[in-house]
Amino acid sequence: MVWRRSGAIFILFLFFLKTAISQWIDDAEYDKLVKRGVEEVYNLRFSEAEKTLREVIGRWPDHPSGYFFAAMIDWWKIMDDPENTSYDEEFIRKLDSVIEMCDRILQKSPDDVTALFFKAGSIGFRGRLRAYRESWLLAANDGRLAVPVLLRLYKVDPHSYDVLLGIGIYNYYAEVIPQEYPFVKPFMVLFPRGDRKKGIEQLTIASQRARYAWAEATYFLLQIYYVYEKDYWKSLSLAEKLLRAFPQNALFHRFVGRCNVALSRWEEAYRVWTEILARCNRGEVGYNLSAKREAFYYLGLYHFSANHLEEALRYLYACDELSRTVDRQGPSPFMIMTNLKIGMIYDLQKKRELAIMQYKKVAGWKDFSGSRRDAEKYLRQPYGS
Repeated sequence: MVWRRSGAIFILFLFFLKTAISQWIDDAEYDKLVKRGVEEVYNLRFSEAEKTLREVIGRWPDHPSGYFFAAMIDWWKIMDDPENTSYDEEFIRKLDSVIEMCDRILQKSPDDVTALFFKAGSIGFRGRLRAYRESWLLAANDGRLAVPVLLRLYKVDPHSYDVLLGIGIYNYYAEVIPQEYPFVKPFMVLFPRGDRKKGIEQLTIASQRARYAWAEATYFLLQIYYVYEKDYWKSLSLAEKLLRAFPQNALFHRFVGRCNVALSRWEEAYRVWTEILARCNRGEVGYNLSAKREAFYYLGLYHFSANHLEEALRYLYACDELSRTVDRQGPSPFMIMTNLKIGMIYDLQKKRELAIMQYKKVAGWKDFSGSRRDAEKYLRQPYGS
Protein backbone atom coordinates (compact mmCIF):
# COMPACT_ATOMS: atom_id res chain seq x y z
CA MET A 1 0.00 0.00 0.00
CA VAL A 2 3.01 2.27 0.18
CA TRP A 3 3.29 3.10 -3.48
CA ARG A 4 0.93 4.79 -5.84
CA ARG A 5 0.24 2.83 -8.97
CA SER A 6 1.37 5.89 -10.87
CA GLY A 7 4.85 5.52 -9.44
CA ALA A 8 5.12 1.97 -10.76
CA ILE A 9 3.75 2.64 -14.22
CA PHE A 10 6.67 4.67 -15.45
CA ILE A 11 9.32 3.36 -13.10
CA LEU A 12 11.07 1.82 -16.10
CA PHE A 13 12.12 5.34 -17.03
CA LEU A 14 14.21 5.68 -13.88
CA PHE A 15 17.52 4.15 -14.79
CA PHE A 16 19.98 4.71 -11.97
CA LEU A 17 21.12 6.91 -9.12
CA LYS A 18 24.84 6.34 -8.95
CA THR A 19 27.29 5.48 -11.72
CA ALA A 20 30.79 4.22 -12.34
CA ILE A 21 32.36 7.66 -12.29
CA SER A 22 35.71 6.36 -11.13
CA GLN A 23 36.56 5.48 -14.72
CA TRP A 24 36.29 9.14 -15.77
CA ILE A 25 38.25 10.90 -13.00
CA ASP A 26 41.30 9.08 -11.75
CA ASP A 27 41.63 10.95 -8.47
CA ALA A 28 41.49 9.27 -5.06
CA GLU A 29 40.29 12.46 -3.39
CA TYR A 30 37.45 12.80 -5.90
CA ASP A 31 36.43 9.20 -5.34
CA LYS A 32 36.51 9.69 -1.57
CA LEU A 33 34.43 12.87 -1.66
CA VAL A 34 31.77 11.46 -3.97
CA LYS A 35 31.43 8.30 -1.89
CA ARG A 36 31.09 10.41 1.23
CA GLY A 37 28.46 12.62 -0.40
CA VAL A 38 26.46 9.64 -1.63
CA GLU A 39 26.58 8.00 1.81
CA GLU A 40 25.38 11.23 3.42
CA VAL A 41 22.52 11.49 0.93
CA TYR A 42 21.40 7.90 1.59
CA ASN A 43 21.64 8.43 5.35
CA LEU A 44 19.50 11.57 4.96
CA ARG A 45 22.22 13.80 6.40
CA PHE A 46 21.30 16.56 4.01
CA SER A 47 23.33 19.44 5.47
CA GLU A 48 26.50 17.35 5.44
CA ALA A 49 25.76 16.12 1.91
CA GLU A 50 25.26 19.68 0.67
CA LYS A 51 28.62 20.70 2.10
CA THR A 52 30.42 17.70 0.60
CA LEU A 53 28.85 18.08 -2.83
CA ARG A 54 29.55 21.82 -2.90
CA GLU A 55 33.20 20.88 -2.49
CA VAL A 56 32.93 18.37 -5.36
CA ILE A 57 31.37 21.04 -7.59
CA GLY A 58 33.94 23.64 -6.55
CA ARG A 59 36.91 21.40 -7.30
CA TRP A 60 35.50 19.75 -10.45
CA PRO A 61 33.07 22.35 -11.87
CA ASP A 62 33.05 20.87 -15.38
CA HIS A 63 32.01 17.38 -14.27
CA PRO A 64 28.24 16.74 -13.99
CA SER A 65 28.44 14.33 -11.06
CA GLY A 66 28.47 16.93 -8.29
CA TYR A 67 25.45 18.72 -9.73
CA PHE A 68 23.57 15.44 -10.23
CA PHE A 69 24.16 14.18 -6.70
CA ALA A 70 23.20 17.60 -5.33
CA ALA A 71 19.84 17.11 -7.05
CA MET A 72 19.53 13.77 -5.28
CA ILE A 73 19.36 15.63 -1.99
CA ASP A 74 16.09 17.14 -3.21
CA TRP A 75 14.95 13.71 -4.40
CA TRP A 76 15.35 12.20 -0.96
CA LYS A 77 13.59 15.19 0.59
CA ILE A 78 10.69 14.38 -1.73
CA MET A 79 10.84 10.71 -0.76
CA ASP A 80 10.84 11.73 2.89
CA ASP A 81 7.44 13.40 2.37
CA PRO A 82 6.04 12.47 -1.07
CA GLU A 83 2.88 14.55 -0.68
CA ASN A 84 4.95 17.72 -0.26
CA THR A 85 5.48 19.30 -3.69
CA SER A 86 7.58 22.25 -2.51
CA TYR A 87 10.85 20.65 -3.67
CA ASP A 88 9.60 19.65 -7.13
CA GLU A 89 10.46 22.81 -9.04
CA GLU A 90 13.99 23.07 -7.67
CA PHE A 91 14.60 19.36 -8.27
CA ILE A 92 13.59 19.59 -11.92
CA ARG A 93 15.59 22.81 -12.36
CA LYS A 94 18.74 21.06 -11.12
CA LEU A 95 18.14 18.06 -13.38
CA ASP A 96 17.57 20.30 -16.40
CA SER A 97 20.88 22.01 -15.63
CA VAL A 98 22.66 18.64 -15.59
CA ILE A 99 21.03 17.65 -18.90
CA GLU A 100 22.15 20.93 -20.50
CA MET A 101 25.71 20.41 -19.24
CA CYS A 102 25.75 16.87 -20.63
CA ASP A 103 24.39 18.04 -23.98
CA ARG A 104 27.25 20.53 -24.29
CA ILE A 105 29.74 17.72 -23.67
CA LEU A 106 27.99 15.39 -26.12
CA GLN A 107 28.06 18.02 -28.87
CA LYS A 108 31.84 17.78 -28.80
CA SER A 109 32.09 14.08 -27.94
CA PRO A 110 28.94 12.03 -28.74
CA ASP A 111 30.25 8.90 -26.98
CA ASP A 112 31.34 10.57 -23.76
CA VAL A 113 30.41 8.01 -21.09
CA THR A 114 30.14 10.55 -18.30
CA ALA A 115 27.69 12.73 -20.19
CA LEU A 116 25.61 9.76 -21.35
CA PHE A 117 25.36 8.42 -17.80
CA PHE A 118 24.25 11.62 -16.18
CA LYS A 119 21.97 12.67 -19.00
CA ALA A 120 20.10 9.35 -18.86
CA GLY A 121 19.94 9.50 -15.08
CA SER A 122 18.64 13.07 -15.03
CA ILE A 123 15.96 12.42 -17.64
CA GLY A 124 14.97 9.26 -15.78
CA PHE A 125 14.53 11.00 -12.45
CA ARG A 126 12.64 13.85 -14.05
CA GLY A 127 10.33 11.33 -15.68
CA ARG A 128 9.77 9.47 -12.45
CA LEU A 129 8.76 12.61 -10.56
CA ARG A 130 6.41 13.62 -13.37
CA ALA A 131 4.80 10.19 -13.33
CA TYR A 132 4.50 10.35 -9.57
CA ARG A 133 2.69 13.67 -9.97
CA GLU A 134 0.54 12.07 -12.71
CA SER A 135 1.88 14.29 -15.50
CA TRP A 136 1.57 11.36 -17.88
CA LEU A 137 2.47 12.96 -21.20
CA LEU A 138 5.58 14.63 -19.80
CA ALA A 139 6.61 11.39 -18.09
CA ALA A 140 6.11 9.36 -21.26
CA ASN A 141 8.13 11.88 -23.24
CA ASP A 142 10.98 11.61 -20.74
CA GLY A 143 10.91 7.85 -21.22
CA ARG A 144 11.09 8.33 -24.97
CA LEU A 145 14.08 10.65 -24.57
CA ALA A 146 15.95 8.48 -22.07
CA VAL A 147 15.85 5.08 -23.80
CA PRO A 148 18.14 5.92 -26.76
CA VAL A 149 20.63 7.58 -24.41
CA LEU A 150 20.71 4.47 -22.24
CA LEU A 151 21.10 2.13 -25.22
CA ARG A 152 23.94 4.24 -26.62
CA LEU A 153 25.61 4.18 -23.23
CA TYR A 154 25.40 0.39 -23.07
CA LYS A 155 26.90 0.15 -26.56
CA VAL A 156 29.79 2.43 -25.61
CA ASP A 157 30.49 0.82 -22.22
CA PRO A 158 28.95 -2.70 -22.14
CA HIS A 159 31.29 -4.13 -19.49
CA SER A 160 30.59 -1.73 -16.64
CA TYR A 161 28.72 -3.33 -13.75
CA ASP A 162 27.20 0.06 -12.98
CA VAL A 163 25.70 0.27 -16.47
CA LEU A 164 23.82 -2.96 -15.69
CA LEU A 165 21.64 -1.04 -13.26
CA GLY A 166 19.98 0.98 -16.02
CA ILE A 167 19.77 -1.94 -18.45
CA GLY A 168 18.42 -4.26 -15.76
CA ILE A 169 15.73 -1.83 -14.68
CA TYR A 170 14.66 -1.36 -18.27
CA ASN A 171 14.61 -5.07 -19.11
CA TYR A 172 12.54 -5.96 -16.07
CA TYR A 173 9.94 -3.21 -16.13
CA ALA A 174 9.55 -3.11 -19.92
CA GLU A 175 8.13 -6.65 -19.69
CA VAL A 176 6.35 -6.44 -16.34
CA ILE A 177 4.59 -3.08 -16.47
CA PRO A 178 2.44 -3.83 -19.56
CA GLN A 179 1.38 -7.10 -17.90
CA GLU A 180 0.44 -5.38 -14.66
CA TYR A 181 -1.13 -2.30 -16.27
CA PRO A 182 -2.51 -3.19 -19.73
CA PHE A 183 -3.42 0.41 -20.59
CA VAL A 184 0.33 1.13 -20.85
CA LYS A 185 0.74 -1.31 -23.77
CA PRO A 186 0.14 1.31 -26.50
CA PHE A 187 3.09 3.31 -25.17
CA MET A 188 5.39 0.29 -25.31
CA VAL A 189 5.44 0.14 -29.10
CA LEU A 190 7.87 3.06 -28.81
CA PHE A 191 10.39 1.00 -26.84
CA PRO A 192 12.50 -2.16 -27.27
CA ARG A 193 11.14 -5.39 -25.77
CA GLY A 194 12.05 -6.20 -22.19
CA ASP A 195 13.20 -9.41 -20.51
CA ARG A 196 12.00 -9.97 -16.94
CA LYS A 197 14.42 -12.76 -16.04
CA LYS A 198 17.41 -11.07 -17.63
CA GLY A 199 16.56 -7.83 -15.85
CA ILE A 200 16.69 -9.53 -12.46
CA GLU A 201 20.00 -11.17 -13.36
CA GLN A 202 21.52 -7.84 -14.41
CA LEU A 203 20.29 -6.04 -11.31
CA THR A 204 21.65 -8.83 -9.13
CA ILE A 205 25.10 -8.47 -10.69
CA ALA A 206 24.95 -4.69 -10.24
CA SER A 207 23.86 -5.14 -6.62
CA GLN A 208 26.81 -7.42 -5.92
CA ARG A 209 29.56 -5.87 -8.05
CA ALA A 210 28.82 -2.29 -9.02
CA ARG A 211 31.10 0.23 -7.38
CA TYR A 212 28.72 3.16 -7.10
CA ALA A 213 25.37 1.78 -8.25
CA TRP A 214 25.16 -1.21 -5.90
CA ALA A 215 22.82 0.49 -3.42
CA GLU A 216 20.33 1.66 -6.03
CA ALA A 217 20.45 -1.75 -7.74
CA THR A 218 19.78 -3.39 -4.38
CA TYR A 219 16.89 -1.01 -3.74
CA PHE A 220 15.29 -1.81 -7.08
CA LEU A 221 15.68 -5.55 -6.47
CA LEU A 222 14.07 -5.08 -3.08
CA GLN A 223 11.06 -3.37 -4.67
CA ILE A 224 10.84 -5.95 -7.45
CA TYR A 225 10.79 -8.90 -5.05
CA TYR A 226 8.39 -7.14 -2.69
CA VAL A 227 5.87 -5.69 -5.14
CA TYR A 228 5.91 -7.96 -8.20
CA GLU A 229 7.66 -11.24 -7.44
CA LYS A 230 6.16 -11.56 -3.94
CA ASP A 231 9.37 -13.15 -2.67
CA TYR A 232 9.40 -11.59 0.76
CA TRP A 233 12.41 -13.51 2.08
CA LYS A 234 14.59 -12.09 -0.68
CA SER A 235 13.18 -8.61 -0.22
CA LEU A 236 13.82 -8.84 3.53
CA SER A 237 17.44 -9.86 2.97
CA LEU A 238 17.97 -6.92 0.62
CA ALA A 239 16.26 -4.46 2.97
CA GLU A 240 18.46 -5.60 5.85
CA LYS A 241 21.55 -5.23 3.64
CA LEU A 242 20.62 -1.64 2.83
CA LEU A 243 19.79 -0.78 6.42
CA ARG A 244 23.14 -2.13 7.60
CA ALA A 245 24.88 0.10 5.06
CA PHE A 246 22.68 3.15 5.72
CA PRO A 247 21.32 2.82 9.28
CA GLN A 248 19.81 6.31 9.26
CA ASN A 249 17.61 5.73 6.21
CA ALA A 250 14.04 5.50 7.48
CA LEU A 251 12.70 4.14 4.19
CA PHE A 252 14.99 1.10 4.30
CA HIS A 253 14.06 0.61 7.96
CA ARG A 254 10.37 0.65 7.05
CA PHE A 255 10.95 -1.94 4.34
CA VAL A 256 12.48 -4.28 6.91
CA GLY A 257 9.29 -3.88 8.94
CA ARG A 258 7.01 -4.37 5.93
CA CYS A 259 8.78 -7.53 4.86
CA ASN A 260 8.48 -9.03 8.33
CA VAL A 261 4.75 -8.29 8.31
CA ALA A 262 4.39 -9.87 4.86
CA LEU A 263 6.15 -12.98 6.19
CA SER A 264 3.94 -13.02 9.31
CA ARG A 265 7.05 -12.78 11.47
CA TRP A 266 4.99 -10.91 13.99
CA GLU A 267 7.41 -10.78 16.90
CA GLU A 268 10.21 -9.44 14.71
CA ALA A 269 7.76 -7.05 13.04
CA TYR A 270 6.72 -5.79 16.47
CA ARG A 271 10.35 -5.16 17.41
CA VAL A 272 11.11 -3.27 14.18
CA TRP A 273 7.99 -1.10 14.19
CA THR A 274 8.38 -0.32 17.89
CA GLU A 275 11.91 0.92 17.14
CA ILE A 276 10.66 2.97 14.19
CA LEU A 277 7.96 4.54 16.37
CA ALA A 278 10.55 5.41 19.02
CA ARG A 279 12.75 7.10 16.42
CA CYS A 280 9.73 9.01 15.15
CA ASN A 281 9.02 10.21 18.68
CA ARG A 282 12.64 11.37 18.97
CA GLY A 283 12.22 13.40 15.78
CA GLU A 284 15.04 11.73 13.84
CA VAL A 285 15.43 12.77 10.20
CA GLY A 286 13.20 10.70 7.92
CA TYR A 287 11.13 9.36 10.79
CA ASN A 288 8.27 11.69 10.02
CA LEU A 289 4.49 11.62 10.43
CA SER A 290 4.12 9.25 7.49
CA ALA A 291 6.51 6.76 9.11
CA LYS A 292 4.75 7.21 12.45
CA ARG A 293 1.35 6.56 10.87
CA GLU A 294 2.70 3.40 9.24
CA ALA A 295 4.15 2.23 12.56
CA PHE A 296 0.78 2.73 14.25
CA TYR A 297 -0.91 0.67 11.53
CA TYR A 298 1.44 -2.30 11.66
CA LEU A 299 1.59 -2.32 15.46
CA GLY A 300 -2.21 -2.39 15.35
CA LEU A 301 -2.06 -5.39 13.02
CA TYR A 302 0.40 -7.11 15.34
CA HIS A 303 -1.99 -6.82 18.28
CA PHE A 304 -4.93 -7.82 16.07
CA SER A 305 -3.07 -10.98 15.05
CA ALA A 306 -2.42 -11.74 18.73
CA ASN A 307 -6.09 -11.11 19.62
CA HIS A 308 -5.14 -8.14 21.79
CA LEU A 309 -8.19 -6.27 20.55
CA GLU A 310 -8.16 -3.25 22.86
CA GLU A 311 -4.45 -2.67 22.24
CA ALA A 312 -5.02 -3.10 18.50
CA LEU A 313 -7.75 -0.46 18.63
CA ARG A 314 -5.44 1.93 20.46
CA TYR A 315 -2.90 1.84 17.64
CA LEU A 316 -5.50 1.83 14.87
CA TYR A 317 -7.27 4.84 16.39
CA ALA A 318 -3.91 6.64 16.44
CA CYS A 319 -3.31 5.66 12.80
CA ASP A 320 -6.75 6.93 11.79
CA GLU A 321 -6.26 10.22 13.63
CA LEU A 322 -2.82 10.81 12.14
CA SER A 323 -4.11 9.95 8.66
CA ARG A 324 -6.40 12.96 8.89
CA THR A 325 -3.25 15.10 9.11
CA VAL A 326 -1.05 13.19 6.66
CA ASP A 327 -3.59 12.51 3.90
CA ARG A 328 -3.86 15.55 1.66
CA GLN A 329 -5.68 14.00 -1.30
CA GLY A 330 -8.48 12.03 0.29
CA PRO A 331 -8.34 8.78 2.29
CA SER A 332 -5.07 6.91 1.81
CA PRO A 333 -4.76 3.13 1.71
CA PHE A 334 -3.65 3.26 5.35
CA MET A 335 -6.77 5.15 6.37
CA ILE A 336 -9.02 2.85 4.36
CA MET A 337 -7.55 -0.37 5.73
CA THR A 338 -7.37 1.03 9.26
CA ASN A 339 -11.09 1.77 9.28
CA LEU A 340 -11.86 -1.65 7.83
CA LYS A 341 -9.81 -3.33 10.57
CA ILE A 342 -11.54 -1.24 13.24
CA GLY A 343 -14.90 -2.47 11.95
CA MET A 344 -13.69 -6.06 12.05
CA ILE A 345 -12.57 -5.64 15.67
CA TYR A 346 -15.94 -4.13 16.59
CA ASP A 347 -17.60 -7.22 15.14
CA LEU A 348 -15.38 -9.48 17.24
CA GLN A 349 -16.36 -7.38 20.27
CA LYS A 350 -20.07 -7.78 19.39
CA LYS A 351 -20.41 -4.04 18.73
CA ARG A 352 -22.36 -4.55 15.54
CA GLU A 353 -23.76 -1.04 15.16
CA LEU A 354 -20.29 0.49 15.41
CA ALA A 355 -18.94 -2.09 12.96
CA ILE A 356 -21.65 -1.23 10.44
CA MET A 357 -20.72 2.46 10.66
CA GLN A 358 -17.12 1.57 9.83
CA TYR A 359 -18.03 -0.67 6.90
CA LYS A 360 -20.36 1.94 5.40
CA LYS A 361 -17.58 4.50 5.63
CA VAL A 362 -15.09 2.19 3.87
CA ALA A 363 -17.64 1.18 1.21
CA GLY A 364 -18.06 4.86 0.33
CA TRP A 365 -14.35 5.44 -0.20
CA LYS A 366 -12.20 4.52 -3.18
CA ASP A 367 -11.32 0.85 -3.36
CA PHE A 368 -7.97 -0.41 -2.18
CA SER A 369 -7.02 -4.06 -2.44
CA GLY A 370 -10.63 -5.25 -2.25
CA SER A 371 -11.60 -2.95 0.63
CA ARG A 372 -15.05 -2.18 -0.80
CA ARG A 373 -15.74 -5.84 -1.46
CA ASP A 374 -14.79 -6.76 2.10
CA ALA A 375 -16.77 -3.90 3.62
CA GLU A 376 -19.88 -4.88 1.67
CA LYS A 377 -19.36 -8.53 2.64
CA TYR A 378 -19.16 -7.66 6.34
CA LEU A 379 -22.21 -5.42 6.05
CA ARG A 380 -24.13 -8.52 5.02
CA GLN A 381 -22.47 -10.87 7.49
CA PRO A 382 -20.47 -9.87 10.58
CA TYR A 383 -16.75 -10.53 10.48
CA GLY A 384 -15.81 -13.65 12.40
CA SER A 385 -19.32 -15.09 12.42
